[in-house]
Amino acid sequence: MTPAPDLTVPTLATAPGEPQAATVPRIKLSRRGYAIDHPDPRLGEALMASVLGVADRAAMDGILRQLVKASVSGGKPCEVNLAFMISMVKSIRPRDAVEAMLVAQMVSVHVMAMRCAHHLAHADDLAQHDSAARALGRLTRTFPAQIEALNRYRSHGEPAITVQNVKVEDGGNAIVGNVTQHASVIVAGETPAPAARTPKATPARRAHDPADAGQDAQA
Repeated sequence: MTPAPDLTVPTLATAPGEPQAATVPRIKLSRRGYAIDHPDPRLGEALMASVLGVADRAAMDGILRQLVKASVSGGKPCEVNLAFMISMVKSIRPRDAVEAMLVAQMVSVHVMAMRCAHHLAHADDLAQHDSAARALGRLTRTFPAQIEALNRYRSHGEPAITVQNVKVEDGGNAIVGNVTQHASVIVAGETPAPAARTPKATPARRAHDPADAGQDAQA
């Protein structure tokens, strides 16, 4: 494919109720490589570049060739696998070159993980079983890490903060988290107010009047 200027992706008008995926051209594979199946070659390339999240033919061709190699099944590229991978890329909607590369890796890792799961299910001996299990474990740990990387990139590195419940008590103290209340249990961490103390009884003092005081003195 010869280099060409950047693609201008047109805005397509779809009929009401028509799925957007219908506008994505399919890829036909042959011994010479791949071809975009679309009556208008230039429009087909523009649509595919839009799906992959890239802006020029060179980037589109590079991503497509990598996906073709990752789709290999039985020793040769598989159109069914490739169509699935492109559909998954479209559903994630990469928005620039970085996202395009990361999403291509994500769908490739998923395909390889499923391939390892197939080998694990059909392992003939313990060595094959352990090898497939280790590979599957690494790939399944890589995939959520890629999702997290994509989310961080899209949020410009800012960590996501999720507040489920906020309850503000008297005095301005906030309780953050799941608050569950039952009939006899209060899970808000409130401390009951201490019971009012009953003042201690003081010994009653006898009131002396002046007459009594005089009698006491004479005695």
